[in-house]
Amino acid sequence: MAVFLVVVLVAGVITTVIFVRRPLPGHGGTQQLDGLTGEVEVMRDELGIPQIYADNAEDLFMAQGYVHAQDRFFEMDYRRHVTAGRLSELVGANDAALEADIATRTLGWRQVAEQEWDLLDPATRSYLSAYADGVNAYLDGRQPSQLGLEYTVLGMSVEVDTIEPWDPIDSLAWLKAMAWDLRSNYGHELARSAIYGQVGDLDMVGALFPAYDSSRNLPILPTAAEVVTQQEAAAAEEAQAQGMDLTGGGEGEADAGAGITQDPYANASSAVGDVAAAAQTALDAIPALVGAGDGLGSNSWVISGEHTESGQPLLANDPHLGLGAPGIWYQVGLHCNELSEDCPFDVAGYSFSGLPGIVIGQNPDLAWGLTNLTSDASDFFLERVYADGTYLRAGDRLPLLERTEVIEVNGGDDVTIAVRSTPHGPIVSDAIDSTRAAGDLPLPDGSPPTGLSGYAISLSWTALTPGRTADALFAMNRAADADDVAEAAAIFDSPSQSFVFATTDGVIGYQAAGAVPIRADVAGAVVPSDGRWPRLGWDPAYDWQGLVPPEQMPSVTDPADGFIVTANQAVTSPGNAPDLATDVDRGYRAQRIRDLITAQIDAGEPFTTADMTRIQLDETNPYAQMLVPVLQQMRVQDDFVAEALDLFDDWDYVNDPDSPAAAYFAAVWTNLLRLTFWDQVPEAQRPSGDSRSLDVVRNLLEDQASPWWDDRATLTVVEQRDEILGLALVDARAQLTVSQGKDPDDWRWGRSHQIAPTHALLGGGGGVPGIVSDYFNPDPREVGGGSSSVNATSWDASAWVGGYADLSVTAGPSMRMVIDLSDRDASTWQNFLGNSGHPTSGNYDDQFERWVSGEPYPWAFTRAAVEASHDRTLTLTPPG
Repeated sequence: MAVFLVVVLVAGVITTVIFVRRPLPGHGGTQQLDGLTGEVEVMRDELGIPQIYADNAEDLFMAQGYVHAQDRFFEMDYRRHVTAGRLSELVGANDAALEADIATRTLGWRQVAEQEWDLLDPATRSYLSAYADGVNAYLDGRQPSQLGLEYTVLGMSVEVDTIEPWDPIDSLAWLKAMAWDLRSNYGHELARSAIYGQVGDLDMVGALFPAYDSSRNLPILPTAAEVVTQQEAAAAEEAQAQGMDLTGGGEGEADAGAGITQDPYANASSAVGDVAAAAQTALDAIPALVGAGDGLGSNSWVISGEHTESGQPLLANDPHLGLGAPGIWYQVGLHCNELSEDCPFDVAGYSFSGLPGIVIGQNPDLAWGLTNLTSDASDFFLERVYADGTYLRAGDRLPLLERTEVIEVNGGDDVTIAVRSTPHGPIVSDAIDSTRAAGDLPLPDGSPPTGLSGYAISLSWTALTPGRTADALFAMNRAADADDVAEAAAIFDSPSQSFVFATTDGVIGYQAAGAVPIRADVAGAVVPSDGRWPRLGWDPAYDWQGLVPPEQMPSVTDPADGFIVTANQAVTSPGNAPDLATDVDRGYRAQRIRDLITAQIDAGEPFTTADMTRIQLDETNPYAQMLVPVLQQMRVQDDFVAEALDLFDDWDYVNDPDSPAAAYFAAVWTNLLRLTFWDQVPEAQRPSGDSRSLDVVRNLLEDQASPWWDDRATLTVVEQRDEILGLALVDARAQLTVSQGKDPDDWRWGRSHQIAPTHALLGGGGGVPGIVSDYFNPDPREVGGGSSSVNATSWDASAWVGGYADLSVTAGPSMRMVIDLSDRDASTWQNFLGNSGHPTSGNYDDQFERWVSGEPYPWAFTRAAVEASHDRTLTLTPPG
């Protein structure tokens, strides 16, 4: 997100020892805490990972709140200000902070979290309250400068005198932010409208959003027939690519407008596009707390004991999120000294600061991983609104719902906003005054607007309905079998997730979870009414028809082939009920994982934890596998370009950081997307180079004369495929010559592709001095992998700076874990940076180097292993 403050620092003040070292907490000794009922042990290893042991659940979660606050409180405080729409209270007067607050208040995350409290199980409420008590016990008596160095820096530009106590609702609101960042197709839905508003052609829009092709990449739960079909299709495609005779490929949704003569979208195409762009701009103002963009996703797979060396299952997981500083995850263990109905927790794994419990991890009976289900849990509704504060509904004009929000600004004047809603949800297209809001658009009949008049866009999202996700998290922490997982998944409302699990009994399984709306098939709809396009708010036929019942959500245990792979691909093939989503990852990561697993099984080689890690680090480039054979068929006369093209001759399609061919291919790919789409696609919707882009280009290669190949800027020439491919080769060669040298053999992918962890608030720019940003941000590192590789170090192909593509990593594996169900202490894990949020701590980024190199750490799970590996103990006791 944009940096929110301008600070003026006297040179050297940031290095003053008394302020720099002041926030570091003590991880040893004894500390009395009001509210504890018994003694709690907190054992930490050299990585600063705490393993907490308590006699009852309330003490356990109170201690978790205490250690989270010790190591990550500024991050927690920042997050709660964002989720409540109160960032301006923390950082002061700034346009970006104010717009973030307006957008978040419009969605009303905090209000929804407050409504959820009464829905939760009493035990869950007691855990959340105990956690808050632990946070507040650490805050008690401490000044802001003792909690985080960020407060010292902030205090030089705004007033930071006191810290308000932590509230259980702060934790629930964080769940909304997590769900928001992991939403799936909302951007695609707006993109369709915005692109249509510019090109006015449904067929052209459809070409940019092809359907999922399960004959190329298998869904999570494939049928036996689909497996055979995919294998045959893969063999045929490889043979065809060599001759550039690419056949097949889905029609996507290009037929959506076939034969249509009455087109309400076309009647207001520019207005629809503008109002969609306004909604996009408003919602983009919300800071990304776990990451943003098409690079978000995850890999997770589980292999049954029949294919492992130990005879017990192995499970792997690596969520792909934003890679900021500090890292997103906090590793911790939560252990009841004696398991009982009142204290049922013996669990360890990855948590979020600000939220009690474990999100991903293991207990003595079960291990689980999560990937984003990419289900379509939201819809935008195109509303017809009028200057008198009404909206159209089934032929009637009804009053808009309205509430007032007051945003306090640290050191500035309060800002009052009006949030308007329809029964579908809040109107988001007029949230930010600086965008072209609904009030600026013409009425459908062409008459001029008056105030709020014309079209607007409202948002329906299942996460804006109070739910019980917090109950589900604790249920997963104590789950022992597939039935327990299904019960937890039934109340896991948002974000929609794919659970992959294994038990000590040898069972492996998959369970889809999340609230997914049922959409009616609207007769005569101009564009599909399945959630791919904004729906018509004035027609009740487009309203949701309830939610998919939990018992109908896809699941499987012990599949015949002995493994399950989830990597954000389709759960089942298109057309199979229930209809969960259309805008999913196109399955290249998932298929590569399946291929590697299948090859090892066919070779008769049993899997170990090292094999699972090896797959996690696979850097094969599926884009190159598709495009390089085509490029090698080009007739290149220019020796300057041919010298670069020769790099592909012996390339194995692996994006190793030292690979010259990988560097050249990335440059060719970004230029190809620029030359093909930028002249006709709005800037905000330019292709990011994700897996959808791969399918789009693959399909366009079959049509040399597609209108997408034509450069609209050359009015007297109509370009076709080969001309654009040739220009991409030339431009890539020229750009790398400038940036990395004339000799292609000296080029390196890692020089272009680097990860630079950036602090959300003090990342640099916006007037933040380099001495400050350098202190909070670890040095960049060169990495391999790339978008849609299994080692998914994604980058944004639409980001260009100074005439060159920015190939820096935007998202990637935020952690990696492999769990061995035969020996929990033989499991491995690693965080992206480290466990501490204090840049002066040795645990701030001590895991970073081994994350880059892909070397995981041993995971001490049992008490004996924890005692053998710990190097300090903090004892928390009741007063007296």
